[in-house]
Amino acid sequence: MSGITPLRKPEWIRVKVPAGETWQQVRAILDRRSLHTVCDEARCPNKGECWGAGTATFMILGDTCTRGCRFCAVATGKTGQPVLPEEAEQLALAVQELELKYAVLTSVDRDDLPDRGAHHFARCIQAIKHLNPAVRVEVLIPDFREGELEAVMDAKPDVVAHNIETVPSLQHIRDRRASYEKSLHTLRLAKQLGAGVTKSSILLGLGEQVDEVLAAMEDLRSVGVDVLVLGQYLQPGPQQLPVVEYIHPDQFKAYAKIGREKGFSTVVASPFARTSYHAQDAWEGNP
Repeated sequence: MSGITPLRKPEWIRVKVPAGETWQQVRAILDRRSLHTVCDEARCPNKGECWGAGTATFMILGDTCTRGCRFCAVATGKTGQPVLPEEAEQLALAVQELELKYAVLTSVDRDDLPDRGAHHFARCIQAIKHLNPAVRVEVLIPDFREGELEAVMDAKPDVVAHNIETVPSLQHIRDRRASYEKSLHTLRLAKQLGAGVTKSSILLGLGEQVDEVLAAMEDLRSVGVDVLVLGQYLQPGPQQLPVVEYIHPDQFKAYAKIGREKGFSTVVASPFARTSYHAQDAWEGNP
């Protein structure tokens, strides 16, 4: 990657530096309870905004992913850390301490576990809801299949998200164990198992064409996806793929309009949009 001259960032790409008392409180609570966030591990550009508002997306099942997608900054390995039974309780306490009304859980991929982490997801959802009955819980899950996803759905998450990441022609940038078809299957299965709201995200600027994005929207609607998130891919480090194109905010607005016309109940589309960005607002946009 080092031999490629990176594109100059346009003026609309401006990342806010985390600051303020609330951000420091979030950091202290996460550290004290030994919790990980995707905000840190994936170097999310919205960390300053979200943490400054007292919100964070918790990353369970450790901080080492067993897959290696070429756009992702999360550490990878053949195996992850041992699953910590106390993580569920610590999450529930952190949600209570942060006074959250809406909690988002995601995870690394854990292909080294018999159920790939599905039952731990369920335990975390149950713990949060038991201690915080009024809190809505959204889960951003791996490509769980039959025999795995049922446990998650039995815990009654309010929103189930899984990302197709990019268009079919660019799926080779994902780990070889992932695929467009597997992701669509997970989203379809979530609906079949009773998910009230499902969500998926597409990163733009990786070399996709407009017609490919529109076709992906159709595929997502065909499996019942309710919420669509479109964001700009930003190269998190020199080892990841370089940005092919910076998509203009006007194009994001055009995609949002088309997405709503195609039947998505909510479309979150902007350069910094990510799956859990303004997640509560997106959920409230669904009946």
